[in-house]
Amino acid sequence: MLIKVKNKDTLLFDDFIFRCVVGKKGISAKKVEGDFCTPKGSFKLKTVFYRSDRVKNIKTKLDVKRIQPGMGWCNDPKNKKYNSLININENIKHEKLYRKDNKYDILIVIDYNLRKPIPFKGSAIFIHLTKNFSETAGCIALSKKDLLILLKLVNKKTKIKIF
Repeated sequence: MLIKVKNKDTLLFDDFIFRCVVGKKGISAKKVEGDFCTPKGSFKLKTVFYRSDRVKNIKTKLDVKRIQPGMGWCNDPKNKKYNSLININENIKHEKLYRKDNKYDILIVIDYNLRKPIPFKGSAIFIHLTKNFSETAGCIALSKKDLLILLKLVNKKTKIKIF
């Protein structure tokens, strides 16, 4: 099972065509932390995180975790916890997962630079929500309706190919 992101605004899975948005500077094989590019390549899907106060009944075969107020994702290339889930600490640069906006009400972690992360290669690459389809900092974003449909269709063997 393969999800395909063929260009900056189309995500394909089986017979489904979803409108999406990618990084502000497009798709790149040479992803660097903070470059606003979505990484090119083929990657596994990892854990689904969600806000249980905003989203009910997530149906998926992927592993699922509730987002708690103290959760963050380390985006500090100089930190040993780079590109991993952390408890928010003011001394570590991070992306908050528990946000005021709805962007991370549901997100899927993409297995990009996760195992033995290479500093400055890029972090916090997710499939997350969008309401207005404005470009991302490097993630892929879908409408809530479409992401909920996609979650029902994918499983732990599903990969995403970004090209």
